[in-house]
Amino acid sequence: MASIYSHTFWRDATERAIKSAAQAAILAIGGGAINVLTLDWATVAGASGGGLLLSLLTSIASAGITQRDTASLARVER
Repeated sequence: MASIYSHTFWRDATERAIKSAAQAAILAIGGGAINVLTLDWATVAGASGGGLLLSLLTSIASAGITQRDTASLARVER
């Protein structure tokens, strides 16, 4: 069983969560013209937080499926 208590796991999980939060924020903003004065920042923050939480939960669920002490489902040769 893999350990979610390692530095490597949490470094990997944090990197993935930050990327997911940024992607969710971009999704919430949309692809149209952006006016930062009228943007619904609560929606953007909620989408980012949801993306971050889902990413962390996915990393925890992925712990040890292919490799010990990593948040990745991919098998990587180190």
